[in-house]
Amino acid sequence: MTELTVAATQMACSRDRDENIARAEKLVRAAAERGAKVVLLQELFETPYFCKDTEPDMMHLALPISENPAVHHMRSLAAQYGIVLPISIYERANIAQYNSLVMIDSGEILGVYRKSHIPDGPGYREKYYFNPGDTGFHVWNTRHGRIGAAICWDQWFPEAARVLALKGADVILYPTAIGSEPHDETIHSRDHWQRTMQGHSAANLIPVVASNRIGREEGESCAITFYGSSFITDATGAKVAEASEHEEEILTATFDIERNRRQRVNWGVFRDRRPELYGDLLTLDGSLRR
Repeated sequence: MTELTVAATQMACSRDRDENIARAEKLVRAAAERGAKVVLLQELFETPYFCKDTEPDMMHLALPISENPAVHHMRSLAAQYGIVLPISIYERANIAQYNSLVMIDSGEILGVYRKSHIPDGPGYREKYYFNPGDTGFHVWNTRHGRIGAAICWDQWFPEAARVLALKGADVILYPTAIGSEPHDETIHSRDHWQRTMQGHSAANLIPVVASNRIGREEGESCAITFYGSSFITDATGAKVAEASEHEEEILTATFDIERNRRQRVNWGVFRDRRPELYGDLLTLDGSLRR
């Protein structure tokens, strides 16, 4: 038996970067002390979610990975506890800027994933701030299992989850910042958001961990109330842990990853795939020109 305990966290973010990093550290320490070997923090936790507005000054929040204080701080923390700690940051790379995730394993940076799908809608103006990611999808071989990750809007795309599954992920992580829709207060996407990722989990027979932020954040053009509801699924898509919409929380769950690996093989969904028939997925309109 090969057991892996994972944790999802959620918290509110202030305008004080140091305060947010300290709050995140507290959650990571508590999760590690509960036995978690992989701890997920939410998307862009160093700051409020600045993409509500298109403000040129906010673009200067981006830093190179080598200069990012959250990465530096969390590397030490991950080394202290011997854990896997993916960190979501606003990355500057020369003249490009990305919504990135730095995968840290016991203090070592294993690599970087840059968000592939960049949204652009009322309150979520990410195309103003981020270049489309250029890394492709990665699964990292860590000391605690094979970890795949994507970021927020990526979680709505089954293709991303399937690629991570094909690359051998034992668990898929989604750091997130999602809440109310400023243009229509009647929209509450939480259940749809959860079901989408539960579907990825069920279709690929892989546990999913999603960490979302909480709290109401006021911008210049609008406000968003982030609805938390971070959760963890088992390898069939069933939720095994779920947070509230409003409270700072830590969730944990434990899986037998070797058993899950055998189940993925035995179930047959990967054996029976027909990649040669899926060429239309390479087009925008579903019509492959031959």
